[in-house]
Amino acid sequence: MRDVTSSNFGLLIAYVIPGFVTLWGLSAVSDTIRAWLLGGSGDLPTVGGFLYITIASVGAGLTVSTIRWLVIDWIHHRTGIHQPDWDFSRLHETVAAFDVLIEIHYRYYQAYANLIVAVATATAIRSFAEGWKPGELALAILLCWLFFLGSRDTLKKYYRRVEGVLRRRRK
Repeated sequence: MRDVTSSNFGLLIAYVIPGFVTLWGLSAVSDTIRAWLLGGSGDLPTVGGFLYITIASVGAGLTVSTIRWLVIDWIHHRTGIHQPDWDFSRLHETVAAFDVLIEIHYRYYQAYANLIVAVATATAIRSFAEGWKPGELALAILLCWLFFLGSRDTLKKYYRRVEGVLRRRRK
């Protein structure tokens, strides 16, 4: 397995971590996921469990990201963050700069916004399965608010800086 590098760290934080948080929430209602996380019979986690949880985390992360696109992106775009009108015909000239902006801004936006969905989902599932715990609910609300603020900031920076790279030329 490859080491975590600058070329795959963004994907890890944008998809795998939010997916894992979601699976942790689901482990309250799924014996299978609980076994992947904890091992089959109270033993240490297994290699098979690690593989299953990693692949499932990616799948859950992609699902969370789709919900993020549907809900969080919509909220941001209707509350003052407007996507610029980019000229992608200029991308061939600026692809390296564009890639850097994705890694230093957009991946963090995805991570923060995806974690809003993941934390809310995990909290709802665990609360349904185990009962509402005010402290955990308060922590989840605090984390979601923190991630919401982080997502707004990184999305604004991403849009503003990509605008400088892909601004439409005036005719």
